[in-house]
Amino acid sequence: MTDTLPRVALIAGPTASGKSALAIALAKAHRGTVINADSAQVYRDLRILSARPSAEEEAQVPHRLFGHVDGAENYSAARWAREARTEIASAHANNRLPILVGGTGMYMRTLIEGIAPVPEIDAEVRAEVRARPVAQNYRDLQSLDPASAQRLRPTDTTRIARALEVVRSTGRPLADWQRAKTGGIGNAIRLMPLVLLPDRAWLTDRCDRRFVSMLDHGAVPEALALAARADIPDTSPVRRAIGVPQILGWQAGEISRDQAVSDAQAATRQYAKRQYTWFRNQPPPAWQRVSETEKIQLHLIFETLFL
Repeated sequence: MTDTLPRVALIAGPTASGKSALAIALAKAHRGTVINADSAQVYRDLRILSARPSAEEEAQVPHRLFGHVDGAENYSAARWAREARTEIASAHANNRLPILVGGTGMYMRTLIEGIAPVPEIDAEVRAEVRARPVAQNYRDLQSLDPASAQRLRPTDTTRIARALEVVRSTGRPLADWQRAKTGGIGNAIRLMPLVLLPDRAWLTDRCDRRFVSMLDHGAVPEALALAARADIPDTSPVRRAIGVPQILGWQAGEISRDQAVSDAQAATRQYAKRQYTWFRNQPPPAWQRVSETEKIQLHLIFETLFL
């Protein structure tokens, strides 16, 4: 049955693990369309600091959902999943192989499994919950939604707030809504996933060198252009992207260049570590995980396993 379903390739893994190069190679070999699944690379304002493929790389094969969102816009996993479904359908209609590539696990999970149809959260409830200490929210969650409280760490500020605002605003625990997920395409496609989990020392070195390269190729004017936009608040995702606060602090004379580099490199390594852990543990066991770092070898693995 699955052999007759339309194919969708997926290349996932932490930042700087070589996903983009592999996606382009795969697209060249199999008439593919590369579809972005990275939450930073959707923004038009973050080509360099999000490590988006260059214009020359994008010209080699079709690329979709890269740099198509203005930095002032609100963007979500649900919107990305809708757009990704459209691009996948378009690729299939044109006899192309859709190749999802990125490091945002929530995007991939939303597309494949669907999204819980949680109603809009009451704005007053959200504001009150998010203004309170996590310990207080956790105590309330233990009372209103003990199952969620048991699953979550008492210090998990974001997830505790989300679970509490859902149960307070809707009267139903978040788990109830999640059991009613809709819109997932997992049963309608033949998914061919490959998760890149390279040697950690190799990945750390690559992350460090890449940020220095970003500074040499326009990261500073990119960050300054963001700072100059009055319509983008400091709390927006693009203003909080790794590298932006550090560069702006350096340019404002608050820290040195060396400190900005060191801080951004450390933030990148921490982010890569979180992604590494997520992709090692969260996707289904059937998703192939590899530690290879050479593009040619990775391509051979993909060929052998899936195509």
